Amino acid sequence: MLSAVVTPEGDRIRWVELAGQGPARVYLHGLGATSPAYFAAVAAHPLLAGRRSLLVDMLGHGHSDRPEAFTYTLEAHADAVARALSEAGVEGAELIGHSMGGAVAIVLAARHPRLMSRLVLVDANLDPVPAVPRAPGSSGIASYTEEEFLAGGWSEVRDRVGAHWWSTMRLAGRTALHRSAVHLAAGTTPTMRELLLDLKLPRTFLYPQADGSLPGAEALEAAGVAVVAVPDCGHNIMLDNPEAFVRATAAALAPATP
Repeated sequence: MLSAVVTPEGDRIRWVELAGQGPARVYLHGLGATSPAYFAAVAAHPLLAGRRSLLVDMLGHGHSDRPEAFTYTLEAHADAVARALSEAGVEGAELIGHSMGGAVAIVLAARHPRLMSRLVLVDANLDPVPAVPRAPGSSGIASYTEEEFLAGGWSEVRDRVGAHWWSTMRLAGRTALHRSAVHLAAGTTPTMRELLLDLKLPRTFLYPQADGSLPGAEALEAAGVAVVAVPDCGHNIMLDNPEAFVRATAAALAPATP
């Protein structure tokens, strides 16, 4: 387990690092998740192994610190990850971001372009979503005020999300979880989708084939984003169908042919 100080107060981001050669690969988890649990198996797959790989836990999540004073906006998450990557000597990384991690990755690429060379988004959040009581995911968590969530709303979320998601969500700081969800639901200005359209590096968006056509796919493809439907999976593509995830990700990260 490695770490870097990323706030003036001394809070640390931590990551599991797999040794390898060439430009680093960085894996970022989603809301209430942790990168080692979600990405270790696929990062070690023969099609992706052999590259230096950092499985990063964002502030408030997994093994990283849970500062109460941190804002947990997407921009703050991105800047904190950027400080960790700079401390680790990472530049020109290939970044794979799932869900909220994909949204953070887009902001990271826009704010710190030297740190990234390729971007693979795994069913990432691209647009703001309204807060909806009792809904799954960020919109349901964002429907509580912070005071309501800390006073007991978190236990209602626990009962709704089920044992699998709660197994990693319970590791997140409750303040961190709520603020991250609120800011993820609110999105950025410009939106994550608009930022993604303007990025110049190679970009791929993976999504579950069962969801049907991806909204806005034509505009994404027109801007050079490869949109790839992955079969036999839900939102957690790398866990639901790891072989298909690995194949799609390896293809997205393959060197460009002349």
